[in-house]
Amino acid sequence: MDWFISLFTRQDTVAHIALLYSIVIATGIYLGKIKIGGISLGVTFVLFTGIIAGHIGFTAPANILDFTRDFGLVLFVFCIGLQVGPGFFESFKKGGVTLNVLSCMIILLNIFVMFACYYIFFDTKDPKNLPMMVGTLFGAVTNTPGLGAANGALQSVFHNRLNFDIANGYACAYPLGVLGMIAATIAIKYICHINLKDEDEKLNATEVENPESKPHPMFLKVQNNYIAGKNLQEITQFLKRDIVCTSIMHDGNVETPKRDTIFQLGDEIHAVCAESDAKAVQAFIGPEIEPQWREEEQKQPMISRRIIITNSAMNGKELGKMHFSSVYGVNVTRITRQGIDLFASRDYRFLVGDRVMVVGHEDNVNQVTEMMGNSVKRLDTPNIATIFIGIILGILLGSIPIAIPGMPAPLKLGIAGGPLIIAILIGRYGYKFKLVTYTTTSANMMLREIGLVLFLASVGIKAGAGFWNTVVQGDGLKYVYTGFLITVIPILIIGVIARVKFHFNYYTIMGMIAGTCTDPPALAYASSMSSHEAPAIAYSTVYPLSMFLRILSAEIIVLFFCGI
Repeated sequence: MDWFISLFTRQDTVAHIALLYSIVIATGIYLGKIKIGGISLGVTFVLFTGIIAGHIGFTAPANILDFTRDFGLVLFVFCIGLQVGPGFFESFKKGGVTLNVLSCMIILLNIFVMFACYYIFFDTKDPKNLPMMVGTLFGAVTNTPGLGAANGALQSVFHNRLNFDIANGYACAYPLGVLGMIAATIAIKYICHINLKDEDEKLNATEVENPESKPHPMFLKVQNNYIAGKNLQEITQFLKRDIVCTSIMHDGNVETPKRDTIFQLGDEIHAVCAESDAKAVQAFIGPEIEPQWREEEQKQPMISRRIIITNSAMNGKELGKMHFSSVYGVNVTRITRQGIDLFASRDYRFLVGDRVMVVGHEDNVNQVTEMMGNSVKRLDTPNIATIFIGIILGILLGSIPIAIPGMPAPLKLGIAGGPLIIAILIGRYGYKFKLVTYTTTSANMMLREIGLVLFLASVGIKAGAGFWNTVVQGDGLKYVYTGFLITVIPILIIGVIARVKFHFNYYTIMGMIAGTCTDPPALAYASSMSSHEAPAIAYSTVYPLSMFLRILSAEIIVLFFCGI
């Protein structure tokens, strides 16, 4: 039995360390699935099982815990950046601007309430209280990357001269943070006298796809004398709108039009344009018709095929410069990215993973298919090199010291901020440097979750030794109720403003709040309340910027205030 006992007692063995992390992570994940009142803590429960393990002395050497914690954080944050990168800058467009501004206001109010609680309830002369309140802040808003960023920043400021287990503050505030978000959103419903049935009816009346990006197919008859004798390229340039002609009936023959195809009066065309441009295109070309040759067109040796872009050479290519119709004799009618149908505009840039609908003769379509790749197996292979190149650049960026007068240590983005910024930039602009950033959703989630559980387990195990004293003999109760205030007050204020001032739908407000706190349980609750996608859309709109600001604000608070 000595061999069995040594597995749990000899901390310097690989077997002990692997066993420790496996037990903590597996137990935490299973316990996190338990729902109380329909709410579960999810993977974050790994932190609490780690605390229990550390408290009973089931632990590992400090240097192993530190390395695993930091590497898990880098992997987690980088995968988040890759996920949100393509939509990060687009989230500021149109209605997303207002939602992101409201989201930023919640983040600022969270910080303001945290400082207010610190000065009202705690001894400001104790150097440990402010760092612990930072941990409480990120537990209150359920943001684990922010905890990691603050932890890393504290190490760079104090170089382990003081032992800050800010995970204790995080753990005290987290459970009520989850409940507080849901309770605050329910309170907004009653404060603003919201009727859920009315909200559903409004969504039913207004929830339509974006007419500027939704493809609209139609058959038209050429009746404009100005068009007669002009080719497709000239017509498109004059319209100043993107339009794709998939086929044309000319002199009794159905063919695929090219850039130099001449239009004549009486020609009948099958065209695709953005839904918002449909009336203008009809007014310019001619009326919409129901052609007799639709069935005949289907008998022609022409096919439509959905092609998956898997060839890295296509990454970042601009549709208008590919000359599909003139060179290959096919037309691209629509593109699907991440499940959303997009109109094939000339300035669209392809990314690996896009699904493209093309129309043309079978031989030509086969040529385009070969050029684009269309190999599903390639998508199943993650681009490991891009991930580690990005991590290298992220760590280098995060390590650059920025000297600021009056600060005890130079400002650094750290191992959380640097990789996050690089991942966002690579996810959006990586194609310019021949970097393929596409990973399947399952692959990204796997890497991200592995990084997260390694980080949570390490933080919990290390903090476990002092957790009981913090909760029972220390200020644990203060961290609980101040965390609740940090959660609830900003949500109530901004939620009411979003409703009264900007008249956002209640389900949109719920999604915005969940996205601002980057809290999946809150999103799950909002989604269970609504049969529409409004919560998820609002969540994804504010999530990228919120995640970035949560991580960056953690480092700024620590470097500017905790180091004073």
